[in-house]
Amino acid sequence: MRMAMRPARGRKALLLAGATVLAIIGTSAEAQDAQANKSDGRADDVILVTAQFRQQDLQDTPLAITAVNAEMLEARSQTDLSQVANQAPSVTLKPQSNIYGNSLAAQIRGVGQFDYNPALEPGVGIYVDDVYYATLPGSILDLLDLDRVEILRGPQGTLAGRNSIGGAVKLYSQKPTGDNSGYAQGTFGSRNRIDLRAGMDVGLAEGVSFRLAGVGKWQDGYVDRIDYGCAHPGEGVPPLVGSETNCLLAREGEVSTQAFRAQLRLEPSDNIEISIAGDYTHEDHTVAGEVLKIAHYTGSLDINPFPTPVPFDDRFICGRFCNYANFIDPADGSRPLVTADGRVKFDGWGLSGNIAWQLSDDIALTSITAYRAYDAHFPTDADLSPLAHTLGVTDIDFWSFSQELRLSGKVDNLLDWTLGGFYMDQRSLAYSFQDLRYSPLPVFQQNDPVNADTIAAFANLELHATDKLSVIGGIRYTDEHKDYTFVRLLPDGSVQNAAINGQVGIYDHDRFDYRAAVQYRFTRNFMAYAQYSTGFKGGGVNPRPFTAAQVQPFAPETLTSYEIGFKSDLLDRRVRLNVAAYYADYDGIQLTLSTCPQFGGPGPCALVTNAGDGTIKGFEIETVLEPVDGLTIDGSLSYLDFQYKNINPQAGGPSLPNGPQLTDLPPYVPEWKWSVGAQYQIQLGDGDTLTPRFDATFQGDIYSNAANRPSNLIDDYILANARMTYHMAKMDFDISLEVTNLFDKYYYLTNRDQTLGTGGISTSQPGHPREWALSVKKRF
Repeated sequence: MRMAMRPARGRKALLLAGATVLAIIGTSAEAQDAQANKSDGRADDVILVTAQFRQQDLQDTPLAITAVNAEMLEARSQTDLSQVANQAPSVTLKPQSNIYGNSLAAQIRGVGQFDYNPALEPGVGIYVDDVYYATLPGSILDLLDLDRVEILRGPQGTLAGRNSIGGAVKLYSQKPTGDNSGYAQGTFGSRNRIDLRAGMDVGLAEGVSFRLAGVGKWQDGYVDRIDYGCAHPGEGVPPLVGSETNCLLAREGEVSTQAFRAQLRLEPSDNIEISIAGDYTHEDHTVAGEVLKIAHYTGSLDINPFPTPVPFDDRFICGRFCNYANFIDPADGSRPLVTADGRVKFDGWGLSGNIAWQLSDDIALTSITAYRAYDAHFPTDADLSPLAHTLGVTDIDFWSFSQELRLSGKVDNLLDWTLGGFYMDQRSLAYSFQDLRYSPLPVFQQNDPVNADTIAAFANLELHATDKLSVIGGIRYTDEHKDYTFVRLLPDGSVQNAAINGQVGIYDHDRFDYRAAVQYRFTRNFMAYAQYSTGFKGGGVNPRPFTAAQVQPFAPETLTSYEIGFKSDLLDRRVRLNVAAYYADYDGIQLTLSTCPQFGGPGPCALVTNAGDGTIKGFEIETVLEPVDGLTIDGSLSYLDFQYKNINPQAGGPSLPNGPQLTDLPPYVPEWKWSVGAQYQIQLGDGDTLTPRFDATFQGDIYSNAANRPSNLIDDYILANARMTYHMAKMDFDISLEVTNLFDKYYYLTNRDQTLGTGGISTSQPGHPREWALSVKKRF
């Protein structure tokens, strides 16, 4: 019934949104014309963005952008990238479960990626200071010393380039100014949470400034990993620890992250600025906490390693915040002992250089050079039980080098233009040790090198035909290459699968992307635009073949989007209202299948394939209200309607009922999403203020698998946060008390469903329970 009602609800919602937009336009134009000659604009409403290669007011940019400055991130108690999406319409950023390590599931407007494998491409581009982060591991970035975050929605094929097919998330750091300022902040909260942040900005010499910032975060986990044999004596599972430890093996979902960022800014002359930046991140903590929801192994193989028969069933469903994982597969005669440490480890670092050279009054050259590398380690006990069902360890070594050049200029007030080129070379080595005892596969290891490179050229032109009318055109050519080498060995180093081992898969592709937009400023405070844009996500070869038949290529995804919208500041700039509506043709949709009997039988499957084509349409509303001085209300609303046009018969449809069907939704895509926040700054005298804030967010139902089933459904939920900040002006000192998940809602972030094959399990990652924290911050 739910699926049958989706199209009707979608049409009614779109008609309602359209009527609302027309009413707003009709009433606002008169108000804006009456105020057109006023010059007392609110300067604090101006948010500068650089989405079109030049600095512009957010309200002058004909793109759907959510821009959030550092002060608002702090007011919302947000400390890492996954939390930024809470208030961004049509955006889903989720920290992944333990099977994907410390990676991010990122979706914008129904397009993205949730698989960490470096052989796959993200569908949402992530950038820090215009440096592209090419893979998902390590992408749950701390919001360290930021100036702002820009979230660009819709394909950015000509602006951000490849793999920004859904959109792009761009983080921009505070630049050194040499003003000899600094800050220090400490936080203490639930489960022994300790956050320490500090930064300083110093002038070293004339035209030379340096900025250093660091963060350390620690917190105990919130999902108990319990020794089943200890907690349930006499059931045939030997204990690992004694009852004096409360049968506790570990607390999953820990936080232990340390990071720093250093920047050197050189201004040798009035027309040259050189910025050199370096960063390092270290993580070492327990895996993400998960709970078992379904335990019904239907395979014919014996996954019980103990002398007493213990079936894999509901007895291993522990509860809301606990599981029975032990990261041990005992030897069973034909298989060796396999163990893992249950900890995620990550070390990543990067260097970048940015040169901005003003060649003349009207022409500037920008060069962005970057090198990034990381080592990532994470284990997986996927069945969350003491039985020997699934155990694995993954290690990824990665590095990339990138170079971007932009030549920008203008011709009087008539034309703004940018020409540029981009090059990136990246290497990854994906090692994995797998014991999949629910399948006939032996214990095996893989160590697959993946080489990838891309080169692109782009141009962007903006013609200001009149004072009110601008016409924009963009084009980008991209040529990319990948090659995979598959390595499948037994623990002793001999070949595990001769049909796969040594195979090399090669992918080559080139493509043009386009953008055309027109914007018209009806009044000083009301601008409307229409846009056509395209984008793509690179293809490749299935990186996880369990049989030779699963060594299958897959083609790129492509998206063609049509968008209209307006941006407005109404009622003497006390109401900001931005609206966008879009329609997109989405072709060659890449999905990871969990069952593929046509490619190697009923055993394990993680086949990436082009599952079909679809359409996406929806609308987004963002608003900020200041009804009276000191009171600010912000909100957002988005609706997304996805429909398959066709499904590849090798991936799903009527001929494959366990695959995706025409009524299914892509993974991690809610139809509805909204948020509302309010804060009021109370003046206390002597410049001191007290600011209470409240935020609420809603996410509709989502599915974690392309084949939507009740076993991979994550129900909708509403979350609320509250914060109170006391600012002492004379000391420039803040004290803040925050409570997140105020009403202690039990909800899930992600899900992993293996019920469609013979695995017989479904697990979910619960979100954090209610937590409190007290922070103090001193600026100097």
